[in-house]
Amino acid sequence: MVDKQNLNAGFTGTPTEQPEGLTKVAKSAAKEVQREAYAVVSGVREHPHTASALLLTTGIVAFGLGYFLGRSSVEGSTRKYWR
Repeated sequence: MVDKQNLNAGFTGTPTEQPEGLTKVAKSAAKEVQREAYAVVSGVREHPHTASALLLTTGIVAFGLGYFLGRSSVEGSTRKYWR
């Protein structure tokens, strides 16, 4: 039988050794990304019209750039796929 007093189902404490090297850098980067994401979300909450206008403008510019790049690649081609 299993002794129930010595049964540890999971670790819920904090590690005794502090993270070093790549682990430390990854945790620091994750905290910074979380802080920046919170800053963006709070900015959008305070200025919803500005955020939606910025998103719409970015989408229109990206669509136009993709359209013109696609058209320029078709015009330079000598083979016609669509007849």
